[in-house]
Amino acid sequence: MQDRMKDFREALQEQIIVGDGAMGTYLYQLGYPVGISYEALNVSEPDMIRDIHQRYVAAGARLLETNTFTANREKLSKHGLEDKVKEINRAAVRLAREAAQDRAYVVGALGSIRAGKRENIHTDQVKLDYTEQLSSLLEEGVDGIMFETFYDLEEMRLALQIVRSLDEQVPIICQFAVEESQRTKDGVRLLDAFRILREDGADVVGLNCRMGPNGLLRAMESVQGQIALPMSAFPNAGLPDYVDGRYNFVATAEYMAESAVHFAQMGARLIGGCCGTTPEHIQTIAAALQDIDVPALPLNTELDAANGDMNRLEVQQYPHNIEETGDGDQAASSIVDMVRTRHTVIVELDPPRDLDIAKFMKGAEALQKAGADAITLADNSLAVTRMSNMALGYLVLDKLGMRPLVHIACRDRNLIGTQSHMMGLNALGIDHVLAVTGDPARFGDLPDSSSVYDLTSFEIIRMIKQLNTGLAFSGKPLKQRATFVVGAAFNPNVKHLDKAITRLERKIEAGADYIMTQPVYDVALIERIAEGTKHLNVPIFIGIMPLASGRNAEYLHNEVPGIELSDEVRGRMKGLEGEAGRQEGVAIAKELLDVAVNHFKGIYFMTPFMFYEMTAELTQYVWEKAERQTDPLFRLT
Repeated sequence: MQDRMKDFREALQEQIIVGDGAMGTYLYQLGYPVGISYEALNVSEPDMIRDIHQRYVAAGARLLETNTFTANREKLSKHGLEDKVKEINRAAVRLAREAAQDRAYVVGALGSIRAGKRENIHTDQVKLDYTEQLSSLLEEGVDGIMFETFYDLEEMRLALQIVRSLDEQVPIICQFAVEESQRTKDGVRLLDAFRILREDGADVVGLNCRMGPNGLLRAMESVQGQIALPMSAFPNAGLPDYVDGRYNFVATAEYMAESAVHFAQMGARLIGGCCGTTPEHIQTIAAALQDIDVPALPLNTELDAANGDMNRLEVQQYPHNIEETGDGDQAASSIVDMVRTRHTVIVELDPPRDLDIAKFMKGAEALQKAGADAITLADNSLAVTRMSNMALGYLVLDKLGMRPLVHIACRDRNLIGTQSHMMGLNALGIDHVLAVTGDPARFGDLPDSSSVYDLTSFEIIRMIKQLNTGLAFSGKPLKQRATFVVGAAFNPNVKHLDKAITRLERKIEAGADYIMTQPVYDVALIERIAEGTKHLNVPIFIGIMPLASGRNAEYLHNEVPGIELSDEVRGRMKGLEGEAGRQEGVAIAKELLDVAVNHFKGIYFMTPFMFYEMTAELTQYVWEKAERQTDPLFRLT
């Protein structure tokens, strides 16, 4: 066993090792429901787990992770399996070893114990839990240990120190799940965290989960060439979509393979996949990496203290189920009334993820001066926690006199909470809403939180409109009627547009007053949408989101469900960054508007990365096309 560990450690120094893909989401795709213990299947259905490992080996994986991500006492106790820790972990190693047949290394996989817990688990208990699981994996003879999807450096260090106290020789892989800040959740810069782990005895440092390839590439850029350790990269297969009660991931195998080559060029020696990846993805990745040159690891590992804070590379959180719309005419008429008589513009502006609202309010004011009719605010899109859109919506209404249009997601509130929320909006004078399903909580920044989904998007439309008749969700009469104008989302970026329109007709039957589309980047598709929806009796706001860069374009096309870019648009944006990328993005959006304003009076802009100057310029462009005057004092700066 010591020889295999030595061989594994040496291989990481000299070559690129292809890892496996997802286990949990793959089991889900095979029909195993969310909510069960996938790790318990090591004992109850060993043939299935062994078969999945074998599929990855056949696809080209040369490293298998044991099916033990949450096989610790704390997590197993949810299923009454806290006394099965040793049995489940040891069975997992045996199954992976049987599948590997000396063709792949087997590493014991462990996830965070504290992540997502509402209550604080005492450190002594965390130590006991890690010791119990690690001992079981080591006793069965793994080739290495992989800590994955950790959020805090403190917990990662604790887990690493425990395994080193149990075995001084076993190779250790440490992977964080980070967001666009490129810091651990306890505030440590990624590069600093990697250096600390190296000093603690880690053999590989890297990233997995939380983001698709684009996000991981940006994070790796911040440490490229500055850490003398092999790195690992296990991205998700883009962002998950939730359609008809099923999770789906959108990144193709080809896109994942292209990204894998970039990971390798940046110093990754261990490359695989996390949520949503399948044997098909791994097979394509293995083929792409087969003949790639392996760059040398950097020699200089000292961090220059004068570098200061790491550059912040933002990864935009884009609406996945269309979660933001708005309307802001000062008159009492609704956006439905307005759009029937003239062009009407609503602009999406993301609520902040912290407590500082200054930039948001500045952006809202700039958009108001540009002539936007409404500001639309998402309801924690992508299941990432943001400031309450109810609170910000009221500030937009109270401070600017501008109409807010807030999204209502089915994900976060049960029937009681949803009715209470709607009653509060009514009391505040916020009467324009967009009903959406909401992105699954398990893929957000609090993965242990629950997705409620008491209602579907069809049902929530129907229930909100019921409030307008003076009836509560329970059917009991209210003392007055609400006046909600309810929108519905529409994704036209699909293979069968006619089927999507049929689904849209059901939302209109449920009571939707207007429709907002996902962003469209193809003139021909705009015309097809216009033709295919001309029989509908509700207005449609066509979605346009200006691209900010070439990377932004590839990220949207390959990782975000419901968004598809034409080859022409991708070609024009390729390689463009910074101001050059934003200028070309605005230019492309104007070309789309040249056609869109002839077919749709409703225009829905989505602001990328809080670059509200871009959507303000586009708003003015609409009024130039529509020959409407705006505030003469407004100037883009």
